[in-house]
Amino acid sequence: MTFSIFNRIIGKETQQMIQIAEDIVVRCQQGEKAAFRGVVQTYQRMVFSLSLKLLCDEEEARDMVQETFIRVWQRMGEYDTQKNFTTWIYTIATRLCLDRLKRMQQVVSMPDDELVFRRYASDTDTHRALENKEWVSIVRMLAEGLGEKQRMVFTLCHLEGLSSSEVEEITGLDAKQVKSNLYVARQTIRERLKQLGYDTNR
Repeated sequence: MTFSIFNRIIGKETQQMIQIAEDIVVRCQQGEKAAFRGVVQTYQRMVFSLSLKLLCDEEEARDMVQETFIRVWQRMGEYDTQKNFTTWIYTIATRLCLDRLKRMQQVVSMPDDELVFRRYASDTDTHRALENKEWVSIVRMLAEGLGEKQRMVFTLCHLEGLSSSEVEEITGLDAKQVKSNLYVARQTIRERLKQLGYDTNR
């Protein structure tokens, strides 16, 4: 059975926009720490997933989860309850990750990353959940050569499964910029896959 390795990767484990009760947010804004612990428990996996794919480092991703929720707690009073709370958290996490990326060395693939990638590509179990280290290797293989904005838009759209309108709100980019960065990212990754010997059109 043939499959498109490109579509298989970008469709893997996308996130669902989590809904949280409005009264919990209000209680957090009133300084109730017990309510905020519920927010952390609800969203920490989502923030870790995003951070891992953007930073390609488990320790950095864990640090980013802590830093994100410190920032969320500090800014709870600024949150507009008429807007989507999940999108607001994504915005904070994404911008913190971008700041961290600017201070990190450029992410490049490691010798073992290709082995991990090829094992995944040949795995017939298309529903197998990827481990953290596998995500790191696969993203390092594919994202090498992408600019920060291209990588950010590709991660949010395809690896996290967010809509274009959500990505616009999170990144501050307009629709044309999101589309342009996404196009370049997809083309770059397709070329990368072709270099590895995969037919991205199947």
